[in-house]
Amino acid sequence: MEKILLDTDIGSDIDDAVCLAYLLANPDVDLLGITTVTGESRRRAQMASALCHVAGKKIPIYPGVETPLLISQRQVIAQQADALSGWTYEREFPEGQAIPFLRDIIRSNPGEITLLTIGPLTNIGLLFAMDPEIPGMLKKLVMMCGVFSNKTAGAGPLEWNAMIDPHATAIAYRHPVKVHRSVGLDISIQVSMPAEEVKERFQHELLRPVLRFAEIWFKTVNRIIFHDPLAAATIFDSQICQFERGTVEVELTSPKLLGMTHWCASKSGTHEVACSVAPEKFFDHYFRMFV
Repeated sequence: MEKILLDTDIGSDIDDAVCLAYLLANPDVDLLGITTVTGESRRRAQMASALCHVAGKKIPIYPGVETPLLISQRQVIAQQADALSGWTYEREFPEGQAIPFLRDIIRSNPGEITLLTIGPLTNIGLLFAMDPEIPGMLKKLVMMCGVFSNKTAGAGPLEWNAMIDPHATAIAYRHPVKVHRSVGLDISIQVSMPAEEVKERFQHELLRPVLRFAEIWFKTVNRIIFHDPLAAATIFDSQICQFERGTVEVELTSPKLLGMTHWCASKSGTHEVACSVAPEKFFDHYFRMFV
């Protein structure tokens, strides 16, 4: 089983909840803990708790840092937490312990942990800055983050997770990790599903709270793009995405482009970024977990 720590901003884009349901349903996942990040991190933790309760699993959950390192917060609330009514979940969590928790778990399992980040990187940037040995103790760092090609329709130069806390993003990319993998917006945007199909297919017990959260999402968006679950799925199925080695640097100079990921392909590079995706393979893999 793959030992995984999940860092998430569940409660904004619906794909975080879609990803967490996948991890909870996947028999090859040993989910050691969940940390939440950005505005209303406690309400985000409550959403994660609701999904864990439906799955019948008691997973440690820690609300993390709510504000970026140096710039103002652009993701202040967790809109989908308004749909928690009717679900069972923990109300209170340890405060201020997310980063010490991540540090302790990784140090207790050197070379065994895959850290999956599907939100802004404030928690991770602080973790790496406070304990620079931690990145080298990870088995993998897998991130839904960045844009590495401008050739995909709908993918501009900036990606949300990278730009919300650009300085933390830069820290995450500067520290060496044995396997440092990114699935960018230019690839994940190719894996989407219309709202009507989502409503038809999300009938498994574990997907029902996700569908409830999605009611808020569908008020303004008529589809789900599976950004985060795509990143997670690459940990378990090497055929879903192809990766290319190179180097990633994060823009910190231009005010309008803060958080932009500059990619340079190189066989000697220390980063891996997704360069293609097979959507059919992804969906087959994802929904196989809910049969």
